[in-house]
Amino acid sequence: MVEDVTAYFDGASRGNPGAAAVGWVITAEGAVLTEGNDRIGTATNNVAEYRALLAAIDAALIYDPVRMDLRGDSQLIVRQMTGEYKTRDGTLAQLREEALSALDPVEAWTISHVDREGNARADALAAAALDE
Repeated sequence: MVEDVTAYFDGASRGNPGAAAVGWVITAEGAVLTEGNDRIGTATNNVAEYRALLAAIDAALIYDPVRMDLRGDSQLIVRQMTGEYKTRDGTLAQLREEALSALDPVEAWTISHVDREGNARADALAAAALDE
């Protein structure tokens, strides 16, 4: 068990919709615990971002964290997850609910926006999956 984890996530789509992929990095106390990426078929940028968030949550839950800090470079996803923005699109609303449910085992979680430089590794992993 790791008390606190930070999960970086990024989704990428070449075309909107187009070929899409996700990347994630899970850290604790500044050390990388795991990272990964995956192609997810055809998706919009926003769907890819949510799918990346879900992949990051799943990867982080392996460590049975008490607290999880989620960080992504999509302001839309961050603001929808916090409830600042309404989620009107049906597909995105479903993905948001899946993410909220996936976080149920975690005692406390936060989600915050980071700039692209702050999310560089997750971004690179998503891009690498698209290039494979």
